[in-house]
Amino acid sequence: MSDILARIGHLPDDAAVKFLTSAVLEQREPLPMAAVDRASQPGPWEAEPVRQLLDEAMKRFEPESRTAADAWLAPLLHATLRLTRREAADSRIWNHLALRLAPDYVFWRHPGRPPTPAVNRARFSGPFYSQTFSRLWWAAELFRNGPDYGPVVVACGNQDVLNTVLRLEVILHRPTAQAILRLLSTGAVRTGREVNALAQAVNTAGSTLAYEALAPDAVQDADSYRDWIEDLGNVLVPYDSLPDGPTDGRVPEHAVEALVPLFERLFAEAPVRGRPEQQETIE
Repeated sequence: MSDILARIGHLPDDAAVKFLTSAVLEQREPLPMAAVDRASQPGPWEAEPVRQLLDEAMKRFEPESRTAADAWLAPLLHATLRLTRREAADSRIWNHLALRLAPDYVFWRHPGRPPTPAVNRARFSGPFYSQTFSRLWWAAELFRNGPDYGPVVVACGNQDVLNTVLRLEVILHRPTAQAILRLLSTGAVRTGREVNALAQAVNTAGSTLAYEALAPDAVQDADSYRDWIEDLGNVLVPYDSLPDGPTDGRVPEHAVEALVPLFERLFAEAPVRGRPEQQETIE
């Protein structure tokens, strides 16, 4: 898009919904950008670095492999658009990014599926785990290990993690999030069905087990996170390697190791359709 904004701002939910007509979602009509501008409020975040990042993603990934863009983009979006969690919880930012700065990316990444040509409205304006950009930013925030974005690549490389695990409240406990990813990275959990089974088992057990008591997390350094946000002007976010996240503290390894065997047992007992040993039991 040639119309580059100076700043990413705020677009209220009710306004976003009004603009996302069936004709717009089916790309039969363009978004009314002048009306979007009138309904928006200015914000402090530079738009050009984010716009350039999204352009790069569409250059690097062919349409048939667009899902692979998530694992590349999530860490870079988080490192480029540096927000506090309170700011990131404001849906108005993501509405503005999707409807005003980069609707073309939303159409590219989440095209409608026949026989319905329309893009799902939630990809423009919806829950944090569905909206095109917020789900990637929050995946990076919740799955990073301090400054290490490596676990984010693992998480976003599996669509079932983004579609299922990201919704779980238990992953707000960082050792739980890292333990789930440990099972993916070691190959103990592979398929989408297995990811969903693990997520359900961990979430269900979490209602009766206190993961925080079994695997205490370290207190994150809020000042270091704030310094990381304020230091953006002095940092060039790389495209060909993982950037550095905030140095606000890694997840204690002993806490992850305390949960991995438990999650392995939960997964072994979880029903997974198509699992060979369960088929034998049924027969």
